[in-house]
Amino acid sequence: MKPLYIMDTTLRDAHQSLWATRMEIGDMLPILPKIDKVGYWAVECWGGATFDTCLRFLDENPWQRLRSIKQLCPNTPLSMLTRGQNLVGYHHYSADIIDHFIKASHRNGVDVFRVFDALNDIRNVEDTARSLKECGAHFEGALSYTMSPVHTLDSYLEYAQQLKDIGADSIAIKDMAGMLTPYRTERLVKALRDEIGLPIHVHCHYVGGMAPANYIKAAEAGADIVDTASAPLAFGNSQPAVEMVVAALKESGYDTGLDLDLLFEISDYWEQVRIRGKWKRGVSSLMHMQVYSHQVPGGMMSNLVSQLEEQNASDRLGDVLEEIPRVRAEVGYPPLVTPMSQIVGTQAVFNVLTGKRWSVVSTEMKDYIAGYYGKAPGPIDEEISKKVLGDTKPLPPDVAPGSLVTTTYDEVAEEVGDLAQSEEDVLMYALFPNEARAFLEKHNEEAETPFLEDTISSSKEDDYVDIAQIRELANLVEETGVGEIAVEEAGTKVVVRNPEAVGEAELAESSQPAEAPAAPAAAAEAAPVPDDKERPATWLPITSPMVGTFYAAPSPDDDPYVAVGDTVAAGQTVCIVEAMKLMNEIAAEQICTVQEVCVENAQPVEYGTVLFYVEPVAEHAEDATAE
Repeated sequence: MKPLYIMDTTLRDAHQSLWATRMEIGDMLPILPKIDKVGYWAVECWGGATFDTCLRFLDENPWQRLRSIKQLCPNTPLSMLTRGQNLVGYHHYSADIIDHFIKASHRNGVDVFRVFDALNDIRNVEDTARSLKECGAHFEGALSYTMSPVHTLDSYLEYAQQLKDIGADSIAIKDMAGMLTPYRTERLVKALRDEIGLPIHVHCHYVGGMAPANYIKAAEAGADIVDTASAPLAFGNSQPAVEMVVAALKESGYDTGLDLDLLFEISDYWEQVRIRGKWKRGVSSLMHMQVYSHQVPGGMMSNLVSQLEEQNASDRLGDVLEEIPRVRAEVGYPPLVTPMSQIVGTQAVFNVLTGKRWSVVSTEMKDYIAGYYGKAPGPIDEEISKKVLGDTKPLPPDVAPGSLVTTTYDEVAEEVGDLAQSEEDVLMYALFPNEARAFLEKHNEEAETPFLEDTISSSKEDDYVDIAQIRELANLVEETGVGEIAVEEAGTKVVVRNPEAVGEAELAESSQPAEAPAAPAAAAEAAPVPDDKERPATWLPITSPMVGTFYAAPSPDDDPYVAVGDTVAAGQTVCIVEAMKLMNEIAAEQICTVQEVCVENAQPVEYGTVLFYVEPVAEHAEDATAE
């Protein structure tokens, strides 16, 4: 028997699963010195959706977030989640971009890299593995665990051996959907220990409540590490609570040795953050228990709820959860983990909201079916493939998808130009060009304004205050742009404020989640949004099936898909509506002529907004009118 090690996920997966990754760096910094004292095997604080949401929603530099956490956690290894060839994005990047990103992440503070591929396709992990071995970081290869007719114990052992062959230092069982049960866990851990021989790390989402029992059986079977979160950010879609696991293993041969009193001090802090932000607790409902049917991971469930709220269709969640397994089977049973969870989940949303299955298909789904994300675990339905791909030929099976991406770091650096002041800025632009450009333009302008004198106050004037520590915190305030940092120890509260940041009331308001719009009764089809213009009765509208952004062409440099006067075929793409982080192709339902384009390029559109008016060609007009 040996102690079970713990990795803390509070700073990454826990708030990604429960709070849509909206925790700000200012909420993290004050508690980091105590977290650093716990003795965790590692603290997962970066990767996954954190890079994305820092730029999109929090106006934070993700690289500075990493550096700030490392500065206050010097004694604890930091961990990040990478999506193999996708890094922290949603499509493949070149080997050169991957090499620069991995080495920059290690240089900025990441010690442990958990690397997974949504399809368990080893080709999508090889470039990352090569870079990790060169820079000497810990390479943890992850199995994306799921259940299906094509996912077996032998298939997982085969993939784990492939990970070992390319240099994995440990193997993670990534149970993102909470599908593991205690005896499945025991069987899989034992097999990996016997056949592969690397340290085993078990990652479970609580979801239906099995995870704590899974961890006990994992420890008994020889697992080395498990993932937990602080209680206020545990349970439900998140991981089990660290306090629960530590208490359960006390007086056993697997005792973690962690200090429960210190853990509860930390959880008290996170509870105040939760209350202040009006964030919900992680809970397991009947819908969570049904994970053993719909297999929706915790983070994916949060995204689905957000997507449906955005589409004013919250009441359709049950329908979407019934549709997801059907879509997943049709496209070869991919594990529901990013980006496949997003692609499959969004397709299910479209199928439900439009009332016409596979009538709207994202570019990403089309690319997956064509093989550009990797090899599907099982066979893809031939009729679906034919409908989605049309005349497009799928990628030959002997061609690795990542090999097709050849953009170099130098090319990206030249494109972004002087806007990037560092290698990290260039990489930010390489992964998320639109968001990075907006962020860098804004903050380059702000950098021209000198930072005003810090305001430092103590609640007890006679108490000794470590000025060096305060100055360090003040520097973090300046670098991260947060409104203030408060540290309370031995009765002394020290507050470091940024005078140029927003006021406290405004800051508190900005940290609260927006209220979800009321969901109207769902309709099978979008009702056209009327205007006052009269048009011939033969003109028919093409409407937006979702809330999103209209794009007339695949990219700003391309010609529009269609223009007034064009005749289009049934099934031909007429535009894209970007929604739910995916580019969704809108197609004509019949042969028709475009008579009017009703929206501007890059214009936001609502559900039911008329995008085009078209007129069926003569031989089809009678059928269209009858419909």
